Amino acid sequence: MDAVLETLMRSAQSEKEASTERRPSREEAEAAVRTLIAWAGDDPTREGLLDTPKRVVRAYEELYSGYRVGPETILDRTFGEIGNFDDMVMVRDIEFHSHCEHHMVPFVGKAHIAYFPVERVVGLSKIARIVDIYARRLQTQEHLTSQIITAMDEILKPRGVAVLVEAEHMCMAMRGVRKQGASTVTTQFTGVFRDDPQEQVRFMSLLRGLRP
Repeated sequence: MDAVLETLMRSAQSEKEASTERRPSREEAEAAVRTLIAWAGDDPTREGLLDTPKRVVRAYEELYSGYRVGPETILDRTFGEIGNFDDMVMVRDIEFHSHCEHHMVPFVGKAHIAYFPVERVVGLSKIARIVDIYARRLQTQEHLTSQIITAMDEILKPRGVAVLVEAEHMCMAMRGVRKQGASTVTTQFTGVFRDDPQEQVRFMSLLRGLRP
């Protein structure tokens, strides 16, 4: 038991140290881009590349802006004027762009989310913003799916949440096996969606039936 506790304490300390580690400055980030350009075989001082480090850093601020926003700031406001509505709410075809944490190349796809509200609902655009928060981080598709459903489930506390994510990964299309057009699908369910297979079937049927 002492060994287990010691391991947990070391892990907690490591996480704390990592969270307080100094963030590199903009100048350091731009210097890192210049180093990568040179490593790739080009000249970072030639005219066409002079401003590339600045552009890349600005692009990274947008592409990875999800690190600066928490889901609770998005889902904190709900609405209670829903009459006696107590059925499924679905938002489908939420487009997203993310980056694989293994190779830092894009994966692009759509998320489909449904939930059973309890007395109150959240604005529909907020569901799309939750997808963006987590997509704008270094990711795996499995973790992205899990983070979306966990945020919806823990903050809104609905009767259940269903998430299906489908995406094409450039780390598989551009490099490695180079299989263009291959689609990866991940799903996760909580509450009534997890406990009642019929609700999973209804979720999938609605998703397929609403397609043109």
